[in-house]
Amino acid sequence: MEAKVLAVVVCYNPRLPALQVMLTAIRGQVAAIAVLDNASGNTDQIADLIQELCTESDGNIELHRNTSNLGLGAAHNKGIQLARDGKFSHVLLLDQDSVPMNGMVERLVDASLRKSAKTPVSAVGVTYLNADNGSESFFVRFGPLKFRRLYCADRDEDGCIEADFLISSGSLISLSTLDDVGLMDEQLFIDHVDTEWFLRARDKGYHAFGVCDAIMQHGLGDTTHQINLGGQRLGRRRNVPQHKPFRYYYIFRNSILLYRRSYASGLWKWNDAQRLVMIAVMFGLFKAPRLENMRMMLKGLLDGLRGRAGKAF
Repeated sequence: MEAKVLAVVVCYNPRLPALQVMLTAIRGQVAAIAVLDNASGNTDQIADLIQELCTESDGNIELHRNTSNLGLGAAHNKGIQLARDGKFSHVLLLDQDSVPMNGMVERLVDASLRKSAKTPVSAVGVTYLNADNGSESFFVRFGPLKFRRLYCADRDEDGCIEADFLISSGSLISLSTLDDVGLMDEQLFIDHVDTEWFLRARDKGYHAFGVCDAIMQHGLGDTTHQINLGGQRLGRRRNVPQHKPFRYYYIFRNSILLYRRSYASGLWKWNDAQRLVMIAVMFGLFKAPRLENMRMMLKGLLDGLRGRAGKAF
C-alpha cells in the first residue's frame, strides 16, 4: 500500500523563522501540509510566509485559520477531517517547534506498514532530539513502580521500541485507525490530549511504537532543567521541562479527569500520580515562579475534582 500523508501543523503565536525551518524541512517528505492556526497574533505574517514558500515550490501548504484558540485537540481534529476529505491514508501530527530530519516520514511509514502486518498499530512516532541540549529521547512503558524509560539501544528487529504512548508531535496515524479509535478529546484543550488518545487506543488492543531511525528535533518546554538522580557517583541525570504556570493547571486538571476514565489503566494512574508529585515539589517549591505554579496546580486539581473541562483561560 502506498501511503499518502498529510502533515497537520498546529500553530499558536509561532516564531516565524522557526516555523519556516520546520515547513521547509517537512514539505518534501509529505503529500501536503495543513497549517492550523489557533488565532495567533501574527496570523497575517504566517499567511505571508506560507504564500512565499508556495511561490518558491509546488504550493502544497495550506493555512486554515481558527477564529479563536480552540486548543490542540480541536486543531488536530480539524486537520484529521481535512485528511479524510482529501483521501489521505495517514496524518502526521506536528507542533510548530518541531524540526523533522531528512527521511523521517519515509521511515515512519515503513515502520507503520511493517508493524501493521503483525499487530494493530495505533501510531508510530519519532525519536526526538531535545532542542535545548541535543539529548536523545526515550520511550515510555508503564511500570509497577514508575514509568519505564526505554532507549533505542533496546530496539527490536524492526528498529522500533514498543511504547504505551507517544507525544503527539511526530506521530504518524492511519485514518483507518482513527475511524476505529475516534478523534482527539477536544475538552482537554492542550495537555494529555495525546495521552488520552493512546490510553483509549491501547484499551481497544492497539500498540504504539517509537521508530529509532526517524529523527526529529523537538522542544518539550520553555526551559529544560537537568537533575541528578543518583548523586555524583552514579551520574544519572534526567532532563525535566519547565512550562509556563498556566500549563500546570491543565496538566493537573486533565490528569484528574483521566483518572475517572474506565480505559485509563491503573498502572498509568499510579505512574502519573508520581509524576504530579515530582512536578509539584520541583516547580511548586524550588523553581520560580513557585507561588504562581502552585496556585495553578491547586486550581487544576480542584477543577479536575469538579469535572470541569474545556478552555480555562
